[in-house]
Amino acid sequence: MGDSLCEALEKLQLALADGTADSIEACLDCLLKALLLNNAEASEKIAEAQVLSQFPALLDPQASCSSKAANIIAEVTRNDFMRSSCVDAGLVPPLVRLLHCEDQEVLLQTGRALGNICYESQSLQAQLVSLGVIPTLVKLLSVQSHNAAVTDMCLAAFTSLAELESSKEQFASTDIAGELVKLLQRQVEPEKKEMILEVLVPLAENDPIKLQLVEAGLVECLLELVDQTVDGKLEEDAVELKTASDLIVQLLLGDESMQKLFEGGAGCVFQKVLSWVPSHSHQLQLAGALAIANFSRNDANCIHMVETGIVQKLLALLERHAVDGNVTVQHAALSAVRNLAIPVVNKSKMLSMGTVDVVLKLLPSEMPVVQFKLLGALRMLVDTQAQAAEQLGTNPVLVQRLLEWCDAKDHAGVMGESNRLLSALIRHSKSKDVVRMIVQGGGVKHLVAMSTNEHVIMQNESLVALGVIAALDLGVAEGDFERSGLVQVLHRLLSDEHSAPEIQYNSMILVCSIMGSESLHRAVRNLAFLDLVAKLRAHENQTVARQASLTEQRLTVQG
Repeated sequence: MGDSLCEALEKLQLALADGTADSIEACLDCLLKALLLNNAEASEKIAEAQVLSQFPALLDPQASCSSKAANIIAEVTRNDFMRSSCVDAGLVPPLVRLLHCEDQEVLLQTGRALGNICYESQSLQAQLVSLGVIPTLVKLLSVQSHNAAVTDMCLAAFTSLAELESSKEQFASTDIAGELVKLLQRQVEPEKKEMILEVLVPLAENDPIKLQLVEAGLVECLLELVDQTVDGKLEEDAVELKTASDLIVQLLLGDESMQKLFEGGAGCVFQKVLSWVPSHSHQLQLAGALAIANFSRNDANCIHMVETGIVQKLLALLERHAVDGNVTVQHAALSAVRNLAIPVVNKSKMLSMGTVDVVLKLLPSEMPVVQFKLLGALRMLVDTQAQAAEQLGTNPVLVQRLLEWCDAKDHAGVMGESNRLLSALIRHSKSKDVVRMIVQGGGVKHLVAMSTNEHVIMQNESLVALGVIAALDLGVAEGDFERSGLVQVLHRLLSDEHSAPEIQYNSMILVCSIMGSESLHRAVRNLAFLDLVAKLRAHENQTVARQASLTEQRLTVQG
């Protein structure tokens, strides 16, 4: 092979110089034969001969040998070491131009060549995008939609390019949504459906494309796939079911696409998704719960859903998975419960349905993802609900679990939500019994630590809760306030010029509240709070300035 290949390469260089088409084609045939026999060795010799720089002329759409030239590039770029050589030889732009050709063989070889050159290279894929390959391929898919070989080539290219963030804007400017949906509707082969779905999944991460896919009828198409595969026994059925149902959930993450499918709660897609929650399939239970969580991203939707009995479906699902259940289903159902509980008008209704009792059945869970969502759901349910907050705040099992999770340093989300719920139980119940249970359980140190959190909302919640504790039962909390360094923390918060106005305001309220304790009063006096507060009288925020005056009077009177 070596001598004949070297001879062919020499003849090719001469033929390219002379421009004799027949000789060029014969040389290309020889190169292809050599690549077929030993691709790696032949590729090395082609690289050594430095003929690639002359290939752009062979890739001219008018050239009779363009398909063979593209085929050679496709073959040599099966080797990783040849890809940069082809790029350096300037082969990418002429290959992209060849995609406008109508000849099927040229299109297929060009697609192979571009796919191999850009294989696993985001920078080269981005170069293709910048050369406008996406609109070209989408148009090609439209024109050649009944040509299986060309559509497969387009889908393979889309699979790579759709992962690029820079490609999404170009895709959104084409009718890719409509073309892929039409293609999916015609398919009967599972392999081809899978190829199309693999393209749709990354495209559906983009909000404008989400809406385009919904308007093109993708969801109805996916629902058919779900119905066809839900009772299937084959592994490919399970894969297709998961991909289709997950994709529907993904489309609901876009506000416009979600609202279009909700249709005021009367949408057929919305109704169908609800029927998944009591399904025998864990995958559909999961997708159904996640879909409800996505539909419940605004108050109007939440209110409608609670009125139409969705909470009961979710509670029944949680009951089924309460003991040794599916963790992903638990997580999804709790997410939906949390979202539905956000509107104030829904809270009392959901509480009367026994939502808290069902949620508490998951309290023994050792899975942080479940713990996090459970805490969030309870926090939303007790917000502004004094009776519920008191019932939970005097539940020794829950309080003990909360105090454990407040120390979960390996899981910042769980630790943060535990602290926020602890604070919420105190703030919303304003109950002496709740205060005593939390203080005696050792909750004060967690609330004091929370007051130095990087998030202002959490700082504020902790300061208000500590103020309630001081107002309701200073005697029982006095020792914990001292041991946790509360006075020193308040001094730092008031000294920090970057503290938010509400933090300064609630810090001064708390200073006044703890003055009834002799030991805390002494600590306040020793740290010269009077000077700090005097400066805040000139604060630009009038509420802070007024409270500074009141606090200064209190400190002056009590010495």
